[in-house]
Amino acid sequence: MSAKTGALQGLKVIDLSRVLGGPYCTQAIADHGATVIKLEPPAGDETRGWGPPFVGETASYFEGVNRNKQGIVVDLTREEGREIVLQLLADADVLIENFKPGTLERWNMGYQQVLKSRFPKLIHCSISGFGPDGPLGGLPGYDAVIQAMTGLMSVNGEAGAGPLRVGLPIVDMVTGLNAFAGILLALHERALSGLGQSIDIALYDCGVSLLHPHLPNYFGSGKTPVRTGNAHPNIAPYDSYRTGSEPIFLAVGNDRQFLKLCTHLGASQLAADARFIDNRTRCAHRAELKEALEALLVTHECRALAAMLIREGVPCGPVQGVDDVARHPHTLHREMVVEMGAYRGTGTPIKLSRTPATYRSRPPALGADTVAVLDSLGIDQETQAKLIAAGVVKAR
Repeated sequence: MSAKTGALQGLKVIDLSRVLGGPYCTQAIADHGATVIKLEPPAGDETRGWGPPFVGETASYFEGVNRNKQGIVVDLTREEGREIVLQLLADADVLIENFKPGTLERWNMGYQQVLKSRFPKLIHCSISGFGPDGPLGGLPGYDAVIQAMTGLMSVNGEAGAGPLRVGLPIVDMVTGLNAFAGILLALHERALSGLGQSIDIALYDCGVSLLHPHLPNYFGSGKTPVRTGNAHPNIAPYDSYRTGSEPIFLAVGNDRQFLKLCTHLGASQLAADARFIDNRTRCAHRAELKEALEALLVTHECRALAAMLIREGVPCGPVQGVDDVARHPHTLHREMVVEMGAYRGTGTPIKLSRTPATYRSRPPALGADTVAVLDSLGIDQETQAKLIAAGVVKAR
């Protein structure tokens, strides 16, 4: 395989998902060479309208997770639309969807009832809020609601203040990554058994899975975790600290790093102080430690200090804004900003040495590839015209 094809070249994925978790997953799959056909309802993926900002008619939110895909519009509430999906599945490897559980069954397209026997090698990935069954089974779920219900908000925010949503849709994105992992697992197993299977990914499960170290801490102590702001509940010093300019974040994970920090600041005696001799004692005297460190740090400029400390083996960095990150030389060196003409997006963090990701096409306009995909299915132009006229499909 050449470096230009991608590790997933030859894989065909039918993407019925919308919003974030599913599209985040399928963009990762597409970046690594798979053919991804994204089906949208006639009104389009709702995130096309989640702006400002907009790029032309489309919100940047949509643009961020839908590159390298072919885009078609099919009304799946119509039997003729569902028949098109079944035709697409004839040679597909993966079907990913995030409909409310039971929707495919009502459309006579359920995995166990129809797809498993008709397409025995198909891998079906279902993303839902809470899974298909159980006390909350089948209920709708959005990222922020799941953050609230799974305890993420309860441990995020300043001590003494109220619970706070993590400032990005972390549950949706981790759900997308878990879906990606599940699909790769199923593909590996299929290579051995020759059979597909169904993958059940719930936002609720993914939210609970993120509760490290808070859930293990609760299991170990029986105490309900509390909000600690930027401070780590198990490590000190591991927090943001005032300097003579902007804040610096120190993530000192062991005694050796703590000694290096104190020595650089001209206060090696702190590392020998009985209150700070090891992580256990430092955690027990957080307030005194922070006061002592900030008294030293206030005489330093953040970025210059951080640059020196990290090169001495002390994990740290300035607290940067998104604009700083977008133009940082290391961001650009790591190819984490993708540019294709007027399109700018976030690069993949998965770097393969022999079959790297490629960026081949910007996110599709609504219905941009409908005609091309219908052509590939052998649907003649007269039939296509009837489908378009009836509103079953929409073409750009």
